[in-house]
Amino acid sequence: MPREVVWHGRPVTTSIYKEPVEGSVALRTLNLDGDRQSDLTVHGGKDKAVYCYPLEHYTYWKSELPDRELSPGAFGENFTTEGLASEDAVFIGDRFAVGSAEVVVTQPRLPCFKLGIRFEDDGMVKRFLEAGRSGFYIAVAREGEVGAGDEIALLSREPEPVPVAAISRLYLAKRFTSADVRQARRAIELDALPESWREYFQEKLERQTRA
Repeated sequence: MPREVVWHGRPVTTSIYKEPVEGSVALRTLNLDGDRQSDLTVHGGKDKAVYCYPLEHYTYWKSELPDRELSPGAFGENFTTEGLASEDAVFIGDRFAVGSAEVVVTQPRLPCFKLGIRFEDDGMVKRFLEAGRSGFYIAVAREGEVGAGDEIALLSREPEPVPVAAISRLYLAKRFTSADVRQARRAIELDALPESWREYFQEKLERQTRA
């Protein structure tokens, strides 16, 4: 739940501090029971109902941050996943069953300054982006009950799928290659990709065409 912390001398409300939960929790359209986003202008909503971060990334971060105590939830994720080890292997529009719910992958995470608060380091946002280990958000296609240890089973995948990693890479690219243009155009066609992302890529394609 939201808590107030002091960062650089001013109070900030954040929900990035997560705690493990035993037993089943209701997964609803906007979030999990017991979890509430602090700033709905940039967090939350149906396309960011749940944030997932692969457990496999913790090996990398433990080598990068050897003095940090890193336990599941350290990156503010709701689900610490195992087996979905790479953003290259998870695709926009992937539909998964988890517990009695069904979810759809919508977008990568773009970290905000609150990740820096969590790690007490303003440079953490840049390091997180450069690491290419974004994790991903999911929307809730069918509400249900979820719990630690539940299998996440792939139900369906889009034809010509676009991986989560490609969305991050296209976002950061200063200029698109011809392959990037094709992938951005395909991403725009994906219903699961939020409208804000589709508009961003459309504008970027139009700017490059005019240049």
